Amino acid sequence: MALMRRATRVRAAGSWSGAADHVALDYEGRFLRRKRLVAASGADFLVDLEEVTNLTGGEAFALEDGSLIEVRPALEPVLVITGDLTRLAWHIGNRHTPCQIEPARLVIRDDHVLEAMLKGLGARVEKRMEPFRPESGAYGMGRTMGHEHGHSHGAFHAHG
Repeated sequence: MALMRRATRVRAAGSWSGAADHVALDYEGRFLRRKRLVAASGADFLVDLEEVTNLTGGEAFALEDGSLIEVRPALEPVLVITGDLTRLAWHIGNRHTPCQIEPARLVIRDDHVLEAMLKGLGARVEKRMEPFRPESGAYGMGRTMGHEHGHSHGAFHAHG
């Protein structure tokens, strides 16, 4: 039995060319350290990185044999939001929800509860299948994690 090909490094977007294959990963799938993936050609490989990595698309997994596999954001169910973007972005952020911020629209992952809330605030909301590339954390390439109320935010944090 042949050993599975391994990717132990990620090449940054714009720093490589000539990928032999590609893999399409959704938002959750682009946050990984060690996982078996299947490229578009059907070839499988093992991602085995030193630490958890947040990929946005355009990077390439560098396999031990020297070949590259491009990372592409997969299509996934999203809500495209238009309206009073500043106000709507505040309400989305207040719920610690990952959000893709563009000049004329906001994009979040499909969520019926948030959809109802946003429509109630006067937003126009359209269901689409698109790549999802939310803003990263304010202090680097982190992720906005989900919000739970089982922890303390300090004396001055409130939800309205």
